Formats: sequence, structure tokens, C-alpha cells
Amino acid sequence: MANKSFRVDRLTHKKAYFVLLFFGLMAAALVISLFKMQIVDYEEYQTQVLKQMTTEVEVNPERGEIYDTNGDVLATNVTKYLLFISPQDILDTMDPEKDEYRKAEDGGPALYTWKNFDGYSESNLKMNVLIAKFLSGLIDGVEYNDVLTKAAKEGRRYEVIAKLVDEETADKIRNFIDEYDLGRQIYLKATPVRYYPYNNLASHVIGFTDADGVGIYGLESYYNNIMEGKSGRYITAQDARHNDMPFEYETYVEAENGYNIVTTIDSYIQFVLENQLETAYADHNAANRVCGIVMNVKTGGILAMATVPSYDLNSPRELDAASKQILSTYAEGTDEYNQKRLELLYGMWKNKAITETYEPGSTFKIITTAMAFEEKAVSPDEYFTCYGYYMVEGYPKPIHCHEHGGHGTVTFTVGLQQSCNPTLMQVGLRLGRERFYNYFKLFGYGDVTGIDLPGEAATYYHRYEDFTIPSLAVYSFGQTFKTTAIQQITAIASVANGGYLVTPHLLKEIVDDDGNVIETFETDVKRQVISTEVSKTITNILEEGVSGNGAARNAYTKGYKVAAKTGTSEKKDKKDENGEYTLNVGSCVAFAPADDPQVAIIFIVDEPTGGAAFGSVTAAPYVSNTLATILPYLGYEPQYTEEELKNAEVTISNYVGATVETSEADLGWRQINYVIIGSGDTVTSQVPASGSSFSKENGKLYLYTGGEKPNEDIEVPNLIGKTAEAANRLIVNAGLNISISGATSGTGATVSSQSPAAGTLVSRGELVSIEMMHEITSDD
Repeated sequence: MANKSFRVDRLTHKKAYFVLLFFGLMAAALVISLFKMQIVDYEEYQTQVLKQMTTEVEVNPERGEIYDTNGDVLATNVTKYLLFISPQDILDTMDPEKDEYRKAEDGGPALYTWKNFDGYSESNLKMNVLIAKFLSGLIDGVEYNDVLTKAAKEGRRYEVIAKLVDEETADKIRNFIDEYDLGRQIYLKATPVRYYPYNNLASHVIGFTDADGVGIYGLESYYNNIMEGKSGRYITAQDARHNDMPFEYETYVEAENGYNIVTTIDSYIQFVLENQLETAYADHNAANRVCGIVMNVKTGGILAMATVPSYDLNSPRELDAASKQILSTYAEGTDEYNQKRLELLYGMWKNKAITETYEPGSTFKIITTAMAFEEKAVSPDEYFTCYGYYMVEGYPKPIHCHEHGGHGTVTFTVGLQQSCNPTLMQVGLRLGRERFYNYFKLFGYGDVTGIDLPGEAATYYHRYEDFTIPSLAVYSFGQTFKTTAIQQITAIASVANGGYLVTPHLLKEIVDDDGNVIETFETDVKRQVISTEVSKTITNILEEGVSGNGAARNAYTKGYKVAAKTGTSEKKDKKDENGEYTLNVGSCVAFAPADDPQVAIIFIVDEPTGGAAFGSVTAAPYVSNTLATILPYLGYEPQYTEEELKNAEVTISNYVGATVETSEADLGWRQINYVIIGSGDTVTSQVPASGSSFSKENGKLYLYTGGEKPNEDIEVPNLIGKTAEAANRLIVNAGLNISISGATSGTGATVSSQSPAAGTLVSRGELVSIEMMHEITSDD
């Protein structure tokens, strides 16, 4: 019996041992698991728990603004809203077990009713329907069924309904949220959106941002890291029932706004430049766009830069008129259509002044001259003979001058002013391959300028081992190599400023929101290429060519001394049946005032059609018009010659409403000729209108009194092709007034345009404006 009991006890103990061992192992596993969860994998599980408990919303920073040099805003931000819903909270609220969310104090189903809700009764109106109906009816592009589909997604707390909701719409959504207590179901997130107050002004310089606010073109791209700022975060917590947890569980990390940049761009000069580029583009039907730059020659600061056609920065994916016309030839919706549209957009966005190369043509003769004068390879008064061509060793054919009959024997000064190719070729050959090539690179053509814009193209030129004698000959007058507008004006500026090659730039300074200057751009002088004496000599020669009978005389600007050179280069893409090139680039470079140059300007008209393609016609007159406007604005007063004073114009004041006695006294003091018509005591009308300008010597103001009124009974004569003297005579004899602008220097200038047009009926004394231009019958 004892043995049996012993056996039972041993068996019991054994079973108990295994039970204890089992629970011991279980406890150990539990401890190990808890240790792993709470110690080893603590951060991972904490993150998972927090993800379930918390909602994190990114707080966008304000992108830095862009200003012009005077503080005018070029790019700023406006507040738009991201609208999204929390489907999980919508489904939870619709749960019939959660009556506390659905019933009002009076026992009615508050969320099942909506006053004046079209077509829905209490019995079939639910929260998802309520939200979908309201939002789809309020916001264009938001579909009712799409909202319902998103609202039905289980486990989702973030479904975007609309982006870029405006403030007025956002206010209506806020009222809707408050009325139906939908604070956990519908959310509005404020988002700063880029806005450009001037739409298309300086579009190719400023650039724009993508949908995520990242700069992708222009200054927006180049200085993106400076302007983008740093995002913040707002973290809120909810318990298992989705109730908001106490404040200590919330976290707010403030966003850091981006820095603002102040540019060297002057909005007024930019406007003037764009206006003249648009006129040149329209006048000459430029098939491959036009571009221009105005630059401070001493600092390298870009005062204005533009490409035409431009585009609207607030709608950058809207094609310009010319591109739309091209796209209209493709079938909409096809792969070819979509591909062409993208191609046109990318082409429209490209800044022609820095991304596209061209042959500078005769404008490069300034650089060849600078090399030769610095090396004393030629003197200004040395004579050269031009037969209309020049034979170069190593090239079997004559290289022609634009003046096919030749310039004859002229000094180097006249050869440069008349843009004689053989003269420049001979001087280039005197320099030799090595010296010319070295100077070519010293002037910056061997590298990019380093301007603070993306996409700058480099000069395309021969390697030295391929730079032959014939290459040297044609390089000397700006052919067979390609450069950019920014590279060309930078080199020209070094001739204007005393010989210093400076880095062109658009950044003036970086500032924070409080106006504190973080960084200032200092003038970057790379090197002195030529002496100040050489710079002055070339400037004087070029100015004398403009004010005299040089090829650039259409750049003449009344009251100012302007140094300028025009150029026309042939594009090798196409020839006509006679083997002549039919695609050209007309250009003009200038700097002023010539006695102390401050600004340089370049105009490029690419593939002008429908008339003369020479730079002296397609570019120079518009350079003149630009300088005539911006030089007074910059504070440089005109200094008129005796001839200019003789033809000086006077601006007419407003005399309407004044007494005849007062008007006569003022006009007599100002020495303006006038005629009183009528017997009244008060001026009731005047011709020309106030603000008009006419010749002080020949002009006459007509003042009407009593019941007298101007009659439109005089026909404007045709002045096109007339000299200034002949046009003036015709206008005065017709009883009208004349205003003359354009190239009146030298000899041979004729009227190129007039307004009003010939044949128009106008009142006696009406002002007729004419534009003078020198006719160019050969290349320049």
C-alpha cells in the first residue's frame, strides 16, 4: 500500500513539475516578449501606437517673395486651401449605435435634416449624402459620386476633395462645418500659393513654381533653396473613441518661412524693354522670337531682361497666340498633339537671352577692335582698301563684304563705323591665331558668364587646333561661332566700363521678413581685359558713327551720345534657289551715355520676315526708343546740340476751363504759337490735347471758345518715305502739327511710319507723329 502511494505521489509530483514548467516557460516567454516590446522594440511599437492615436498635419512655410530693385513685389503668395475629409469619422458618425453623434437635444435626428436641401427628405438624408451634395454643389470640378466614394473608404482619415480653394469658398465651407458640427469630418488646410502681380512681366527671368511650390524655371528655380523655407508640423491626438485628447498630447513645430530676394530688375525699365521688344516682334514678324537685355555696365546688374512672346506666370501652361496657331494644325487628343503641345510649352518657357546661341555678326567687330587697339596692331587713322571682298590664305573663294562694290580706301575708324568686313579681316589676321584666340577667351567667350539663372548655354567655338586662318578671318566679323545674348552684352559692357569683365547678376540682396539683410551681392570683377584708354577710344568711334553716317545711325537718340553697333548674321539652315541664305538674325548693341557709360543694351530679332532683315532696321530703332525713355528715368538729362535745339519739342499744358486771358499770358511766356477761335472768355476745347508735344518752332496750338468746336475736315497727307524737312512742310501747310522721333542724325533719313495714317480726317492743329529711319540697302 505504501509502495502504491509512493508511486502516486511521484506521478503527481511529476505532473505538477510539468505544469509548473509549462507556466514558467509561458511566464518567461511573456517577460521576454514584454522586454522586447517595451525595451528592444519600444520605439517601433511607440510609433505604431502614435500613428493610431495621432494625426499629423504638415504646416507649409511661406515661400520668400521676389522684389525688384525698388521694392516692388514681383512674386508673392496668396492663401488657398486644401479641402479634405476624414471618411472614418463620417462612417463612425453614421453608425446607428452612436446616437450621441446623431441626435439633437430635442430628440430629432439633427444630422439627418438639412433645411431647404433640394430633393432630400429626413428619411433618406445621411451624413455622406449631406457632405457630397454640399461640396459638389459649391465647388466646380467636384463630382457628387466621387465625394460619396471617398467618404465610404474605411480606415481612411485623409481623402482630398479639392485643392486651391479660394477664401470666399472656404468661408462657406466653414459655415457649413459649424452649422452641422462637422469639425472632425471636413478639414481645410491653408496653403500659400504663388502669385505674380504683373502676370507676364519678366516672366522668363522670374520663372514659376510647380504644384508642390518648387521653383522650376528662372529665379524661382535658381534660388529655390533660399526661398522655400522649412515645413512645420501640427500633431493632434485622439483616444480610442476618437475624442480629442488633452493639450499635452498635442505638438506644434513652427514652420520657418523662406528668405526674400531683392533683384536688380527695375520694373519700369523692364516694362519699357518689353514694350519695344513686342513692337519689334510685331513689326518684323520674327519667326524665332526676340529678346533683349539692359545691363549696368559697371556692376553687371541686370536692369531688364525679356523674351517675346512672354507668358502669364499665373497660368504658365497657357500657350501664347503664336504657339496656339501652330498647335491648331494638329488633331486634338492625339499623341502628336500632346507631344507638340509639350514641345511648345518648353520652348515658350525658355529664356532666349541665356539658353539659345546665335552668331553675333558685326556687333563682334567691337571686340576685334578692342583686341587690335590693345595690342597696337592698328591705329584709328590707318587706311585700308576694300574692294568688296578679301582673299584669305587657305580659303579658295573670296570672302565678301556686305558692300559688294567695296568701301574704297577708308581709315580704320570709318571701316568700323561702316562695318567693313575686309578691314576687320585684315586687322584680325594681323593679330594672328594665338593672340586673337587668347583674347577671345579673356573676353569670356570660352566659358559661361555665371549669371544666376538656370540653363545658361556656353559659347560654341572651334578648338584651337581647328582654329584655322580662314576661321580667324570670319571670327573677326562675328561669324561661324555662336554665343548667347548675355555673353555678348557682358563682353560689350567690358569695353564700355573701362575694360573690366564683370559677372552679370540678378540678385541684389537676400532679406528676411523683418527686412534684415542676410546677404548682399557684391560686384564681381573677373579681370581687366583692355585698358581704359582703349575703351574710351572705341566708345568715341562708335558714338561718332551713330551721330554721323555710320551703319548704326538708326540707334541715334536725341539729346544723348550713344555708342552702338548693329549686326546681321546668316543662319545656315536654309537657302533659296539662288544659294542665298534666307534666315537671318538682326541685332544691335549700344551703351550710353557715351561720355560716361552706365547702361548697355542688346536687342536680337531672330528670323525677321516680310522685309529688311538687317540689325540696323530690325533692332537699332527699338534700341533708340528704349534708351530715349530709360535714360531720363535713370536721371541722365538730355544735352541737345544746336540742331536738336532748333527742332526741340514743347509739351502742351491743359488750357480747357481756363480764361482766355490766363491762357494767352502763359502761352506768351512759354513762346508757343497759338490761335484763338471764337469770342468766348473761357477755353472750351483745344487741339492738340494736353500732354502732346510738337515742334516749338513750327507748332501751333488752337484754342476754342464760346460755341466753337473742332471740325474733323483735314486729310492727313502721306509722309512715308519723305525727309523730315519735306514731311514738316507738308504738315505745316495742311494746318497740322508734327512730332518727329527716331534717327534724325546724319543724312538720308526718311519717314518709316506715321500716326494717324495717311487719309485720316482730323481737326485743324491735330498732331501727326512720324518715325524717322535711315534706309539700309545692304548688310551691316
